[in-house]
Amino acid sequence: MSAFIQQLPALIGVVIGALGSYLASMRGDQARFRREQAARWEDRRLTTYADFARALKKSVTLTYRLAAHLGNDPHPHPLSPEEAASHLADATDARDPAGEALLMLGTPHVVEKARTWVVVVMEMEGFLRDRTHSPEAWSDLLARQRAAREGYYAAVRRDLALPPGHSGEWRLAPPGSS
Repeated sequence: MSAFIQQLPALIGVVIGALGSYLASMRGDQARFRREQAARWEDRRLTTYADFARALKKSVTLTYRLAAHLGNDPHPHPLSPEEAASHLADATDARDPAGEALLMLGTPHVVEKARTWVVVVMEMEGFLRDRTHSPEAWSDLLARQRAAREGYYAAVRRDLALPPGHSGEWRLAPPGSS
């Protein structure tokens, strides 16, 4: 019995060491799981944000083309209201599920910026539904749409901890200058 008592401190040390190793391993696994889960959700949010932007941008491009037909925009590929109707309906149908995913996964700030952007796009669609001819008013709508889009992208980049990005405004050189 005395041999057992003499080795008891060593045995207790082994048990404590094994328990400590197990606990450290478990904590490391939990931390890794949380990091991986956060990365998965961040990836899903990025996909959701991009899908929403792509769906809304499709509507925007169609409004440019329709506005060109009405004489409001210089887009090189005008689209008549009759030709645009089914495309606009498809674009609107595509942005509804993207918007729902955004509501589910987006942060409140990003969702608010998305709402601002989509409201301006809806105003653009209404402007064109009324077949308004006013290049000045159209230009104002475009400026508001671009600012809303830029606000959305800035909110997305901030949410995903990405560096600041480009405004998305492409300035073309005047014809004849190289």
